[in-house]
Amino acid sequence: MTQTPPTANSMRRALRRARDGVALDTAEAAVLLQARGEDLADLTRSAARVRDAGLEAAGRPGIITYSKSVFIPLTRLCRDKCHYCTFVTVPGKLRRAGHGMFMSPDEVLEIARRGAELGCKEALITLGDKPEERWPEAREWLDAHGYDDTIAYVRAMSVRILEETGLLPHLNPGVMSWTDFQRLKPVAPSMGMMLETTATRLWSEPGGPHYGSPDKEPAVRLRVLEDAGRSSVPFTSGLLIGIGETYEERAESLFALRKVARSYHGIQELIIQNFRAKPDTAMRGMPDAELDDLVATVAVARHIMGPSACLQAPPNLVDAEYARLIGAGIDDWGGVSPLTPDHVNPERPWPQIEELAARSAEAGFALRERLCVYPEFVRRGEPWLDPRLLPHVTALADPATGLAREDAEVTGRPWQEPEEVFTAAGRTDLHRTIDTEGRTGDRREDFDEVYGDWEALREQAAPGLVPDRIEADVRTALSVAADDPTKLTDAEALALLHADGAALDALCRIADDVRRDAVGDEVTYVVTRNINFTNVCYTGCRFCAFAQRRTDADAYTLSLSQVADRAEQAWQVGATEVCMQGGIHPDLPGTAYFDIARAVKERVPGMHVHAFSPMEVVNGATRTGLSLREWLTAAKEAGLDSVPGTAAEILDDEVRWILTKGKLPAATWVEVITTAHELGLPSSSTMMYGHVDQPHHWLAHLRLLAEIQQRTGGFTEFVTLPFIHTNAPVYLAGIARPGPTLRDNRAVTAMARLLLHPHIRNIQTSWVKLGADGAAEMLRSGANDLGGTLMEETISRMAGSSYGSHRSIRDLVAIADAAGRPARQRTTTYGEVPAERIAAGLASDGHLPELLPVLED
Repeated sequence: MTQTPPTANSMRRALRRARDGVALDTAEAAVLLQARGEDLADLTRSAARVRDAGLEAAGRPGIITYSKSVFIPLTRLCRDKCHYCTFVTVPGKLRRAGHGMFMSPDEVLEIARRGAELGCKEALITLGDKPEERWPEAREWLDAHGYDDTIAYVRAMSVRILEETGLLPHLNPGVMSWTDFQRLKPVAPSMGMMLETTATRLWSEPGGPHYGSPDKEPAVRLRVLEDAGRSSVPFTSGLLIGIGETYEERAESLFALRKVARSYHGIQELIIQNFRAKPDTAMRGMPDAELDDLVATVAVARHIMGPSACLQAPPNLVDAEYARLIGAGIDDWGGVSPLTPDHVNPERPWPQIEELAARSAEAGFALRERLCVYPEFVRRGEPWLDPRLLPHVTALADPATGLAREDAEVTGRPWQEPEEVFTAAGRTDLHRTIDTEGRTGDRREDFDEVYGDWEALREQAAPGLVPDRIEADVRTALSVAADDPTKLTDAEALALLHADGAALDALCRIADDVRRDAVGDEVTYVVTRNINFTNVCYTGCRFCAFAQRRTDADAYTLSLSQVADRAEQAWQVGATEVCMQGGIHPDLPGTAYFDIARAVKERVPGMHVHAFSPMEVVNGATRTGLSLREWLTAAKEAGLDSVPGTAAEILDDEVRWILTKGKLPAATWVEVITTAHELGLPSSSTMMYGHVDQPHHWLAHLRLLAEIQQRTGGFTEFVTLPFIHTNAPVYLAGIARPGPTLRDNRAVTAMARLLLHPHIRNIQTSWVKLGADGAAEMLRSGANDLGGTLMEETISRMAGSSYGSHRSIRDLVAIADAAGRPARQRTTTYGEVPAERIAAGLASDGHLPELLPVLED
């Protein structure tokens, strides 16, 4: 890596800023990466001081850690072609050596058992990326052994390692999707993937070390790091230095890692690894990264990442120069095995643990064993550790420090779902008392931690805080809309989404005319009851004021009998539907949703079960190990009749990752919904707007819904969901707007009617969020449906909605009257309601007087 050296003046200035603890920028970091001689000694001294301050704050001063591990190379097949790698091989070589395409379960467990006998606590499972996508032999092996993909085999072996040996799996399966994280999180307390570099040219240009390797695209790898943070997975990453990157590119890579660490607080350690040339590789003639280069990079990484970061440099790659790495600011030696070689660098044997302890002591540090999951995350507990893993981790961890108990017995323990999930607990009367007593506080006690870093989020959200405005020909767009709304271009539609004043009035009249032609004048409603079976959730949706920790004053979970009781009560007063959704409770097994549907159907066979958002579907599927199709099929067999199209928010990940830390990506929402439709499960569709979004996001969202409907025909309606800001964390943090304006509500309702025409016929407005007057105004702007009586509603009320949690049939008819329209009761799928149900509803006015008052505006 030949570059012009920095000037003496720029080096002095950068060193001074490092000594003074001033934040470095990319240019200064690039200068410091080139420090040598006395300059390097100056740099490492200041880096060591930063490290020491962090260890003091963490309660382990003078401690350097390592993990006693075994290395399990589950498969050495890979779809990538990294030019420096000797770990990866090809099927022919494996066959000639007498090996299978994957290690067999017996081979895996033999290594893990021997490691447990030697006191190891970590099973480092490393493998190539998605080998089945390149090698038919890998696909054939997986099929023959009953696994859908490599991730399924990784999950299965992780469970067996936990149950049969007691080792804790640390997984390195390469690039993972958000869904992969959900599948693997319950079976591994930590995971990892090296970023290596953000230098795209090293991937995109012929001859580069990552050329021809789809999984080494920097943007893809950064997305993996972000998905790990969103999923609350303690994650290891780092850099591989000396593969042809410039100092500026290396500095940029470090700042990219800092950004992810700052945003999600989920990077548990960074590995700074030096390139070592290996024979029989394309880069065999490349010089090794120099030790000074490694030392400078460790020191700069320490300054950039700060005192709380954990930095590791592999001890087997530095020719026993341990003191220099300690002096540069590392605080961890990584995994060291008394049993297995480093299969990635097989020519470099691990040092003996006793030698490592002695050399650390010479530098003034005591060597202590940690687990694969770092102490900070052991102490954090939920949501970073799945409840099914907690017994395995706590059996090996020192409760005071979070480090490993070196005398702990390493033995297999059951990996199983928590027992007694549906035990009534907490504030189970919240559905009733939310209207009389309100919520205990305006935010969760873990407000400052559970949602990620608010300052980083504020920077990300800045463009959406003030909606943009455009200059466009609204008159021409109105003319097209009136003539044939299906011919609106994106530019014309965007102009109409910005309409105001007389233009907005004209837009709403056009939408109302289209509504009349499409569905007539009747305003429909359904007699339904909302049943939110738990509000315990650690997903970290920043717009949600409903979710609580299990220990919060407003947290609750209903028993199955309570769910069934509420469904039966609703049936008695005329309901045809129950709408059931809940938080992503960490104790909830994936089969719990089937139990809920069955409990309702067994008690009230005629009740339509409209339940389980796409997020809940993904949670159920990943926890059971079933595919989405298999899980939805089982849910349908258990009694599920249709799916709410909630959890959509805005179907643009640019917005979603501001609104939520850990909810499913837009593509996964689409996959769940389309799979449900293919299985004969209809769904609603929704859009929550008025927070950090822009009108162009609304347009793209509506276009996507129309496209899905043209393919599947499965949407029963589109529901507008104005953002309720009052208690929403993202608003309390000063990031989101205070909900949509009346103009926004009218424009969104009208444009939903036009852009979804003729594919989605029913447009629903929300009296819960807008009140009676607001709902009536939307009925004059293109909407034709009022939703349901609800009977209870806690999600919007917890967020601060002031319009109550119930409306009687008469209330809904009155809203329709205010809009000058007749009203008609409907079923979930907009069919005719049996006379007996209509009579039961009218007899009670569709509400539960013993539980809920009829609220007046």
